[in-house]
Amino acid sequence: MLRKLIAIAAVVGLFAAAAPSYAKTTEEEPKEMSWSADGPFGTFDKAQIQRGYKVYREVCSACHSMNQLRFRNLGQKDGPFYDKKYKNPNDNAFVKAIAKDYNFDDIDTETGDVVQRPGTPADAFPKPYPNEYAARAGNGGALPPDLSVITKAREGGPRYVYSILTGYHNAPVGLAVPPGKYYNPYMPGDLSGFWSGDKKKVPVGGFIAMPPPLVADKVSFDDGTKSTLQQEAKDVVAFLDWAAEPKAQERKQTGFAVLIYLAIFAGLLYASYRRVWKDVKH
Repeated sequence: MLRKLIAIAAVVGLFAAAAPSYAKTTEEEPKEMSWSADGPFGTFDKAQIQRGYKVYREVCSACHSMNQLRFRNLGQKDGPFYDKKYKNPNDNAFVKAIAKDYNFDDIDTETGDVVQRPGTPADAFPKPYPNEYAARAGNGGALPPDLSVITKAREGGPRYVYSILTGYHNAPVGLAVPPGKYYNPYMPGDLSGFWSGDKKKVPVGGFIAMPPPLVADKVSFDDGTKSTLQQEAKDVVAFLDWAAEPKAQERKQTGFAVLIYLAIFAGLLYASYRRVWKDVKH
């Protein structure tokens, strides 16, 4: 029996030794922020997600795709350019104008040649790079993530994305930042190998390949809102949060209506129970 236990322990030890060791990552907690769509009764601020789309279009779309969205989504109910007089978002005049600003490859049916045509509401958002290799080559080897569901895909959601966008700082003295990288305390990472200071005071955060994308007044808002760094970040995060779940507001409203129905149904069921069994002793 003792020999069996020793053999089992040896096997476990070999597996433990062979298993890769992962450094513990540390980062700052996301900043405490709130948006109008938060909570069970939250709704999207139409003006805000319009501004957010402009930030995405003029800044973020240069590197980041949104493969899950089509232009017509912008004109659907609760979308940034929704207009109730257009029941079909494909007919939305503003959405048509936005899509028309882009050109897409098409096929000439008579010659078979590749031609360019103006975009339509049915077209997907254009990709900034033709393929992954081109995307990496244009970003120092890093692959910019698709932003379609970024607020759902990252722990901390909108707060995390906002924190990254507004969290760029000068690296602490003693931290060696690799070429083409930037220090961000909200980026998960292990900086112990780059830190020459007190080993008990290793900075939290990590390195990110994306240069600081936003600066004050980089985007001019049509509604006159002051274009601060924080405002640009909050607005584009609101847009990305809408994009990750365009029907979130409708889902919340439906859920609330279902809860009311279930409450009424439960009351009727209990009343029926009392009436049917009122003369029966329990």
